[in-house]
Amino acid sequence: MNYGDKLLNDIGGFIRLFSPYCRDSETLDQLHRMLGNRGKWAKAHDLFDHIRNKTLKAERAKNHVLICQYLFEEICAKTLYNLSGKSAPFDADSPYWIIPNAISFARAVGVTDAEIVNIVAAND
Repeated sequence: MNYGDKLLNDIGGFIRLFSPYCRDSETLDQLHRMLGNRGKWAKAHDLFDHIRNKTLKAERAKNHVLICQYLFEEICAKTLYNLSGKSAPFDADSPYWIIPNAISFARAVGVTDAEIVNIVAAND
């Protein structure tokens, strides 16, 4: 699924794109640090749990931008955990939700769809 590290490169590109738009970059920064360290991917399950708690708070507050951010972060954490090869993986379709969640987050902060497509279409 991560042929030639393309998936990781795309996630990293999205994180770099979104970083300036995040008031709360704690978990986004943790994801970014995890990307380059395969030994940490198994910890992405705990990171997902932390992000999920933030998502639930954002939903209660009806904060659309934070909901979009955290849903993007959740799916990235799920994907990293699955790539770790550890037991009890998240749904196998997790990586397929990265782009739709990136588009939702982009639209919430005023980033164009074209910027998302440029990241995905880039030859690394």
